[in-house]
Amino acid sequence: MPSPLNSVRILLVEPAGARNIGSVARVMKNMGLLHLTLVNPQCDHLEEEAQHMAVHAKEVLEAAQVVQTLPEGLTGCYRAIATLGRPYAATIPEHPRNALPWLVETDLEPNTTALVFGPEDRGLSNDELSHAHRFITIPANPIYPSLNLAQAVAICCYELHEALRTQDLELITHNSSPAPINKLEGFYQHLESLLLHIGYLQPHTASSRMKKFRRLFNRAMPSSDEVTMLRGILSQMQWASRARSPDSENISVPEPKSKKNS
Repeated sequence: MPSPLNSVRILLVEPAGARNIGSVARVMKNMGLLHLTLVNPQCDHLEEEAQHMAVHAKEVLEAAQVVQTLPEGLTGCYRAIATLGRPYAATIPEHPRNALPWLVETDLEPNTTALVFGPEDRGLSNDELSHAHRFITIPANPIYPSLNLAQAVAICCYELHEALRTQDLELITHNSSPAPINKLEGFYQHLESLLLHIGYLQPHTASSRMKKFRRLFNRAMPSSDEVTMLRGILSQMQWASRARSPDSENISVPEPKSKKNS
């Protein structure tokens, strides 16, 4: 039977150091994780320094997926946990030991959950954090809590490995499987377009308001069928708006777009 760890995708946003990427690949193999995704890497992950640090995990480096944006990196994922290195007003972060088992439940398909780490110099931005369902912080000395990227990944990979070794994972019951994150992204863009059209959102405040909607629906984790239902409601609202104002411009239904997170 494949390991439940096969469900987890380690996702590094804008990693700057080849040595860090190589070290991440090594610790992933140490702990039984296979899937590495790099979002807009700032170095060549196959250069000599990365391969030197990876040691016997070069196949993890060679199989790494490289994408340009975080939404691309999360394509196909149903659950995402983001790491926090600073306070984030939208949530109270969880301890890794409590949250990470959620990514490795035994009913999950391979490479469908994500653990997201930010750039070495700044961590994840608020826009990037808005794509996650849950958040973790690694407890550390408050005098100097900043961890090296590879060290942070190592701690989390160890906790994932320990979750399997030391306890039976209980399945969390949902109404059905949650919708893929990229399908939710299409819903958010559809919702924003409609709310701008009817005047509920204003262009200068739309971004901050939409982050609140994202948090709301990310907590609810709607299924694919539920997202389809929600988009059907939006489409009917568009039709009703056009019927009442036949001279108004049509509201476009945006396709999920890739945007650079910075």
